[in-house]
Amino acid sequence: MKRILESVGGVVLVLGLAGVVRELTGWFPFLGVTGLLTENVGLLREHALLTNVAIGVVGFVTVMIGESRSR
Repeated sequence: MKRILESVGGVVLVLGLAGVVRELTGWFPFLGVTGLLTENVGLLREHALLTNVAIGVVGFVTVMIGESRSR
């Protein structure tokens, strides 16, 4: 369970950070997973940067939960 939480959290964290960089600079258009979320949901379209930051925070928290779990 620990490895799964760390792996999923790491992927979500990277996607959130790539989404932030994409919103600020236009880089990483190939990492469009968060772009699909922010462009297709009306409320999130206006707050794409904040949404990507929130996705990154959720990924970081998931990694920290995985780290804190003992075997």
